[in-house]
Amino acid sequence: MSAKNEARIYAFGDTALVCEAPPPATLDCQRRVWAAAAAARDWPHVREVVPGMNNLTITFDPLEADPADLTERLRAAWDAGGKASTPGREIEIPVQYGGEAGPDLHDVAKHTGLSAQDVVARHAAGEYIVFFLGFQPGFAYMGGLDAALHTPRRKSPRVSVPAGSVGIGGEQTGIYPAVSPGGWQLIGRTDTALFDPARTPPTLLQPGDRVRFTVAGIDA
Repeated sequence: MSAKNEARIYAFGDTALVCEAPPPATLDCQRRVWAAAAAARDWPHVREVVPGMNNLTITFDPLEADPADLTERLRAAWDAGGKASTPGREIEIPVQYGGEAGPDLHDVAKHTGLSAQDVVARHAAGEYIVFFLGFQPGFAYMGGLDAALHTPRRKSPRVSVPAGSVGIGGEQTGIYPAVSPGGWQLIGRTDTALFDPARTPPTLLQPGDRVRFTVAGIDA
């Protein structure tokens, strides 16, 4: 196994184990996370399985489970790797880029040395993989952003980011499902509902889904 796929397994209190790989986040690493998570859900005395970015946390019954045995199982599941094809669906999300919908589009263009139109074209040309959900219900951290578009988060986060805002944060792109504070560079907005408590499941996107953005309009 290559060094980039090596993982550290350690106790997190008396009732949890964490399996953590070093950065950067890659699809191969996330496949290992998904495969190990799928295996861990069937282990005795495991209470919860929480996949994250480059990591997996499992909680267990401390009165019944053997932490050493779970550690060995987790190591074996990680080392086995995730060789299957990426799970999930292909989902298209229309985006209105620039203007009030994407107030940071020109800042991203300035940082990358591209025109605003080129930023939009490159962003919409990519196929993104949902690595994991976090931050708020339905917020999908997606890999696959064109390296030319990598842009640091804002130095001063906004107090309120509108629901549906599409942003770039470092090497990733994502969509804010609900109004919240946030520091990502906002390049557009979608009317697609990312989280609906009346829907089953309530989150539109799931780990492994493939996402494509389509250009609903550009105000550049």
